[in-house]
Amino acid sequence: METVPEINSDINTDGPGTTRRMERRGLDPFSWYRQMRSEHPIFYDTQSKMWQLFRYNDVLNVLTKPALFSSQRGIAVTTDEEQQLLSLIVTDPPRHRQLRALVSQVFTPRMIEQMTEHIREIVSELLDAVLERGKMDIIADLGYPLPVIVIAEMLGVPLEDRDDFKQWSDLVVSSSQEQAEAGTAALYEYFRHQVANRREHHQDDLVGRLVDAHMGEQSLTETEVIVFCTLLMVAGNETTTNLIGNALWCFDEYPEVWDQLREDRSLVPSALEEVLRFRSPVQMLGRGVLQDTEIGGQPLKAGEYVLSWIGAANRDEAQFPDPDVFDIRRSPNRNIAFGHGIHFCLGAHLARLESRIALEGLLDRFSEVRRIREEPLHLTPSFFALGVEHLPVTLKR
Repeated sequence: METVPEINSDINTDGPGTTRRMERRGLDPFSWYRQMRSEHPIFYDTQSKMWQLFRYNDVLNVLTKPALFSSQRGIAVTTDEEQQLLSLIVTDPPRHRQLRALVSQVFTPRMIEQMTEHIREIVSELLDAVLERGKMDIIADLGYPLPVIVIAEMLGVPLEDRDDFKQWSDLVVSSSQEQAEAGTAALYEYFRHQVANRREHHQDDLVGRLVDAHMGEQSLTETEVIVFCTLLMVAGNETTTNLIGNALWCFDEYPEVWDQLREDRSLVPSALEEVLRFRSPVQMLGRGVLQDTEIGGQPLKAGEYVLSWIGAANRDEAQFPDPDVFDIRRSPNRNIAFGHGIHFCLGAHLARLESRIALEGLLDRFSEVRRIREEPLHLTPSFFALGVEHLPVTLKR
């Protein structure tokens, strides 16, 4: 998934000229989003030095116009090495089209669909391990290990390295720049060795296929392979973990949903889409303004930054009737939880598949899943994501 510009992490805004972090808003930033859509839907925050957008159409406008709003964020690139270090999500056309085409040769929906039965096996093993306990932590016992195992297997990462990967990926999305840099450096170094190994000894895993990917004379550089593997490990892990956790969080608040899903499994995909809208795993995306333009009557100048609040856009009353109501039958549901336009998340299909199978596994085994309310929820220490660190529940077989 995409991240915001690398600036001070105190980027959440209470109103023009004031900021504070998302985690200080507690578990419900949505009342603040509602206030901002009504009173300050677009404004320039003098402390973060960024434009803040809260309405669906304004956010969509930014995400669909890469010629005006740069994912590369206006970073001055002076060397080939610096260019290579910009990952797929922060690269602008035309190189973005080349990178995405090359990666899409390997990371295909068909390849992901072929993993369906294996993902079911992983979910079964994880749930069988907690079956007799009568309780589990949705995050620690399912939401975290499932995507880590799946992505690690895709990348050819051995079992003994997977806990290290989870630790490194958690560091990358933390609110500490020092920790984020340390996690990124560790992942880069690990994959640097893996890429070198695949060049000498080919393996039919995702790393090997990325190394071999060609389109005419175009291929991925070593650094581009490393960056994509790192992106997949971090974004695929964190997004799916939060999606599964947020789903059970929503179902606990709306307990009738569990019975509805048990009676009609065809509602599971639409329920997940409503989770993506209602509690988007990624709450914000950043862009740099490439040329003078305007949004909502406000003039934006080249070189400025724009912070688009995905979590607020997905609760916009103008787009979603009764946006603060969790409705698993909502249609249409044009949420933009995975972004939009040329940077739409490549891993969206995998995240949806893993989450659907995880929910189906829970529904197969348990007539009731209830949160242990005596244990308070705590947000993950991330400056752009929304999820909880733990979600303990009791289980009724």
